[in-house]
Amino acid sequence: MDRERSELAGDLLVALGLALVLGVVWALRDWSSLAALRLPDTDDVVRLQQVRDWLGGQAWGDLTQYRLGAGLPMHWSRVADLGPALLIVAGTPLLGAHGGEVVAVAVWPILLFACALWLIGRITRRLDAGAARTAMVVAAIAYPATTIFLPGRIDHHGLQLVLLLGATLAAMGPSTFRNGAIVGVCAATSLVVGMETMPFFAVLGAASLGVWALSPEEGDRRIIGIGIGTLAGLAIGVMGFAGWHWRYPACDGFTLQAASGLAIMAVVPLAVALLGRRARSLRSRLAVIAALSLAALAVARSAAPSCEAPYGQVPPLLRQLWLDRVGEAQSVFAAPPAMVFGYLGVMLAGVAASVWLMRRNPDRNAALLLALQCTAVAIAAVQLRGAYTGAMLGAPALAILIGAARRRGTLALVTAWVVSAGMVYPLVAQAVTPSPTGSSTGAPIRDGTTTASSCASPAMMATLARLPAGMVMAPIDIASWGIAATSHRFVAGPYHRNTAGNLAMYRFFFSSPASAEAIARRWAVRYVLYCYGDLGVAEASGSIAERLATGRIPRWLKPLDGPRASLFAVMEHPTNRDAHHPGAIETR
Repeated sequence: MDRERSELAGDLLVALGLALVLGVVWALRDWSSLAALRLPDTDDVVRLQQVRDWLGGQAWGDLTQYRLGAGLPMHWSRVADLGPALLIVAGTPLLGAHGGEVVAVAVWPILLFACALWLIGRITRRLDAGAARTAMVVAAIAYPATTIFLPGRIDHHGLQLVLLLGATLAAMGPSTFRNGAIVGVCAATSLVVGMETMPFFAVLGAASLGVWALSPEEGDRRIIGIGIGTLAGLAIGVMGFAGWHWRYPACDGFTLQAASGLAIMAVVPLAVALLGRRARSLRSRLAVIAALSLAALAVARSAAPSCEAPYGQVPPLLRQLWLDRVGEAQSVFAAPPAMVFGYLGVMLAGVAASVWLMRRNPDRNAALLLALQCTAVAIAAVQLRGAYTGAMLGAPALAILIGAARRRGTLALVTAWVVSAGMVYPLVAQAVTPSPTGSSTGAPIRDGTTTASSCASPAMMATLARLPAGMVMAPIDIASWGIAATSHRFVAGPYHRNTAGNLAMYRFFFSSPASAEAIARRWAVRYVLYCYGDLGVAEASGSIAERLATGRIPRWLKPLDGPRASLFAVMEHPTNRDAHHPGAIETR
């Protein structure tokens, strides 16, 4: 017992030390942006604004972002808001509102990073105790998983990875009701946070059912715990975190359809434990599992049809122009080769190491880890974001490989470390890939135009913040920065539920000046913000985007930022003084 406590404490100190050292280095590297609350990703910025709105008086269950589109019901929940909000509340009395927010957005990801590293160490001890702390070092540099723990990354991905690692540790432990319940509660909590990790929890559930099929006496208590834990976690989630738009007709977050689907599937392990008691052979037990699982899937498909395509409501035009171009949402077949190599490198190395480990010493826990890694590879083939989880899950097997290489000599050890160092892969990709020139679309930047990056720059946000509040027509990604840095509202934003606003934005910039003016009047647009290349596609000839990019400004727009204008005021139309978008919601 004393030895176990010593190991736990030692692992915790190593995890905290690694997370703190790397977190401080990362924070100092990006301090100018962090201090200005210029966070790494658009979702982090909007998450911060969601926390601000809640702490500023917006109702707990009201997850609407009133300054986006016509008032957008976000597909998030309050679970991921709790950590940053607690740190902001604690830090504000000592540091002021701004200082409290800076500390919160820096500290929260580091705390999650420490939890993830500690859990990786504990998972590795289930396979090879001597490799635990090596695995923590490997995980600490496991790009791209490290990117979701950078200071400022307060969105939900880091929290979801920690929940998955906690469930994996429990699933690899003794087959007890307690460990099963931990898996179930983590699954339910992860769904309340978001949908992304559900395939991994499905694998954990299937593995537990497989253990039951092989040994009912051993696996019975675990699968009962999974079922009860999941249902109890969902019940708590519904009572505490179901928002006002809980019944939104989609399966893109914590909605009625998503929760119903998970609840139906959670009944399967309970039904298996009850009905499978009379199954005497392995074949009959597998038949019970298959029959009950297929029946549950059929019921879930009927009760939650949207779960087959969480983003199915996004129109084809928006998919083509926006969603399919989001970097981490691209498939390996659509993303640039250098990006694929950087994202998938250490994950595939981890899979290879796990295969080696299984051949060297077949083990149930090693098989479970390999199954989770293969799930990550399958997800990454569709969306690169699957590499976050795959990179972290590869650390245990890579650490064991490093231990084996150490016994073979210096050359083998150096090779093993190079292969296991996730940060090496994007560096190699950058070194062998020519630096891109021109705009984000690959087209050369025209003389006399402003680049896409300048429209979302701190300087532009400061200029926009000085103007009286109003509705802004701007390309999709600008809204996140603008909502957090100004008091304005934005027609378009990088969220799939904002269909009306995003379509209106593309139609505005692709239309002729006369048609664009009509759209602007309908949405009560006060300002237009556009820099060449912001749309991600070539500006259509004769469109207002092409006119603005070449300095041919329509009379109904007034330049506000000099001769190379990118910010314009919409001139008041004499016959439309009271024009407004009928769906607009007043700024809170």
